Amino acid sequence: MSTPVTAIPTTEPVVVNNRATVKQRLTSFMPLIALVTLLAALTIADPGFLTQRSLTAVVQTSAPLVVLAAGATLVVLCGGIDLSIAALCSLSTVIFALWLPDLGGLTTLAVIGAAGAIGTVQGIAHVLLRIPSFIVTLGGLSIFSAIALVISDAGPIRIVEREATNWLTLYVGGIVPMSFFVAMIVVAAIALVLKLTPLHSWVSATGYSESAARLAGTPVDLVKVGAFTVSGACAGLAAVMLVSRNFSGSPTMADNLLLPAVAAIVVGGTAITGGHGSIWRSLVGALVITLLRVGLPIVGVPSAYEQILYGAIIVAAVALTLDRSKVLIIK
Repeated sequence: MSTPVTAIPTTEPVVVNNRATVKQRLTSFMPLIALVTLLAALTIADPGFLTQRSLTAVVQTSAPLVVLAAGATLVVLCGGIDLSIAALCSLSTVIFALWLPDLGGLTTLAVIGAAGAIGTVQGIAHVLLRIPSFIVTLGGLSIFSAIALVISDAGPIRIVEREATNWLTLYVGGIVPMSFFVAMIVVAAIALVLKLTPLHSWVSATGYSESAARLAGTPVDLVKVGAFTVSGACAGLAAVMLVSRNFSGSPTMADNLLLPAVAAIVVGGTAITGGHGSIWRSLVGALVITLLRVGLPIVGVPSAYEQILYGAIIVAAVALTLDRSKVLIIK
């Protein structure tokens, strides 16, 4: 007679799965950990940095960057990239200054709508002409910059009537700048729409594998066009925020925000290859980038070393915050 073989239970796979789960959870909190660590480091370097005045200045400065990064994150999640956001934002500041005398209080909505329409055109060009988003938006960057220079006569346009943007200079509860409060509303609104509708699964599926998403019935083209539309509208809103701070429109006002916006997205842990990430992560990433841009000069880092340290910290932050278990290919 053969002796029956009894299987010996093992808990090793469970232990491995638990370890993987803990690692994934830790990775998901890495952007927030990086933000707290950076804030602590700046406070140690300069104890006067951790004050209400300094923190208010930081969040107020971060508001346009948060809005730009939030809109562009949708495009990145779809597996694309929008390199035109900063140029479109600069163009929108010029348009705002030119339209304000005629439209008055409606200028804000008009500029956001116009920027969103421009984003729609870029999205349609991308999906219909089958041109990579990198090329479409790189061309848009050049076109928008040139148009802004032409219609502004290559100079800033002063804004005398400030009533249309005064609301962005107020404070909520006497502490939180209205511009940052609006940025938080934008982030929350986009996040809620993604969570409460099929858009989240559609966007993620498009970013992971466009061909598989099409086979599954996902309206890939509409999702992409919608992402570019939101990205354009966010560029328009960011332009209004910049105008409220500078009291002018300029063809180059937002040009220095392109790389910080992209950095905010990747530092937040959103995969540049698409499919994985979130709007909230980009919010934290934008705060990290703003702390670097504002904090390094405050704590006395020499300008010659500022860019070196800035770049090194960004690379380190991405290495810590990117969840590689969700990214199959690193390009």
